[in-house]
Amino acid sequence: MTAVILDISRLISRVRHHTPSGVDRVEMAYARGLQRLYGDKLAFAAVHPTGQYGRIDRATALAYLDELERRWTSEDGSSGQRSIASVLPWMIRLLPKPIPAGEGRPIFVQVSPHHLIDRAKVARKLTAENARFVCMVHDLIPIEYPEYARPGGAELHARRMDTVAAFADAVIVNSAATGRSFQPWIERSGREIATHVALLGTERMALPEETPQGDGRPWFVCLGTIEPRKNHLLLLHLWRELAQTLPPERVPRLVVIGRRGWENEQVLDMLDRCPALAPHVEEVAGCSDRRLASLVRGARALLMPSFAEGFGMPIAEALSVGVPVICSDIPAHHEVGGETPDYAGPLDGARWKTLVLDHAERGPAWQAQAARLPQWQAPTWDDHMGLVEQALARLA
Repeated sequence: MTAVILDISRLISRVRHHTPSGVDRVEMAYARGLQRLYGDKLAFAAVHPTGQYGRIDRATALAYLDELERRWTSEDGSSGQRSIASVLPWMIRLLPKPIPAGEGRPIFVQVSPHHLIDRAKVARKLTAENARFVCMVHDLIPIEYPEYARPGGAELHARRMDTVAAFADAVIVNSAATGRSFQPWIERSGREIATHVALLGTERMALPEETPQGDGRPWFVCLGTIEPRKNHLLLLHLWRELAQTLPPERVPRLVVIGRRGWENEQVLDMLDRCPALAPHVEEVAGCSDRRLASLVRGARALLMPSFAEGFGMPIAEALSVGVPVICSDIPAHHEVGGETPDYAGPLDGARWKTLVLDHAERGPAWQAQAARLPQWQAPTWDDHMGLVEQALARLA
């Protein structure tokens, strides 16, 4: 059997963090999934925060993954990042070791964008490993929608895609929409790069906290980094209108879960300085998996009004525990949700208002979606890893 190497640079770079990002969860799912598939034939490698590349001791890597999952389940990050002194023992244990000789030609798998900006570094890794390269592409949003990215983000992401197109033997994409976006890079490269569409698996939601949430009013959840493309502004303007036109006891709560991102001045001004929103909108920056489970499971619906997404993981997570979803009418959301969610244009404020008020009262639209929910099938990590296994077998 061909040896498989998984790059866990991203997870090691998060050694000081309490809670994960979406990419962190994907890299963790690959670590667990490839371990089940390949056992001792799976090796771990990383570019250490010191800059050194090499293999990570297998037992150490698995122990570190256990430690991260423990944190994600029980910690909320409210105390900020861990101190450097407190994580130094892990940093030392995770120092890379030399690449062993005599492995033939392994397959190197990378599912995060870590270090893809540096083509020379990626080339050195692949040459040192004498490996074929399989990479995941999550989205091309910074290139297609540069107005939603950090300044310079489009150029940096284009460099990542150039690196993938230059070196990858196969690419995993998380949706057909992402695959269509990446196709021009394959065509310009002049190389034959197999593209495999594999929807991300639905994360199993943690057991909820026992503490009841809220004040008796129904609440809605918006989950994701607070950044322009997530379109939080639509929801905040809607909630201000509800606060100004309804009795306070009839205004549902909105719980915004996610760290603050970039280019967000107007959104953050509303969160920090709008008195009409204060009694009705709660911002949760750090959230343990257990508290997240409580907030999502108890919500009247999950709201996702994004302008652009590569996949839409929160939609799958909500639907998987029977929570209705109202989301923007974009291709990636349809791939995940199918016919189950209620869709609205990301600028159609009137429809969002109608749907939110209906779901708050468990009205006809809410009841219709509740009837559709049992027919929705969650994409699973087993299915995803099965497609990955087929892709690696073709290379081998």
